[in-house]
Amino acid sequence: MEISQHIHHLAAKLGASLTNNGLMITTAESCTGGGISYALTDTPGSSAYIDRCFVTYSNQAKMDLLAVSETTLAQFGAVSEQTVIEMAHGASKRTGADIAIAVSGIAGPGGGTDEKPVGTVWMALKVLDECTVYHRVFSGGRASVRVQVVEFVIEKAINLIKDQKKLDTV
Repeated sequence: MEISQHIHHLAAKLGASLTNNGLMITTAESCTGGGISYALTDTPGSSAYIDRCFVTYSNQAKMDLLAVSETTLAQFGAVSEQTVIEMAHGASKRTGADIAIAVSGIAGPGGGTDEKPVGTVWMALKVLDECTVYHRVFSGGRASVRVQVVEFVIEKAINLIKDQKKLDTV
């Protein structure tokens, strides 16, 4: 995945906010395949705020590494609000990170359904004790969807840190 200047700038801004607040971040990624982690670690000094991340494409990986419930996956599917919430909580718990970004979606070109078309992505951002969930249907091909998700969640993470009254922003 090529990181655009805009995404690189956003990742650096997020990194500065994390550093200024002494926060650690983790990611739990499915459809982005580690793209968020790649963007975050592309910034020099990122080891100050990112220790480990997860790429959990399969349901088994989500269960084994992030403690996502088999019942949740069976009832709602991997691409669901419930699953990304459990992914974010699991990643945060497993790493001790203050912030967790979790994404699961259908980047394409196949795999879409009428209910969940290609481009459907669920994202959860857990900042301290609050978890915010987003659902979007992104357009374009596989690479485009993945890049749009990376940009979207990094921007949202910056905004959520800014919204925390007790945290400093850059």
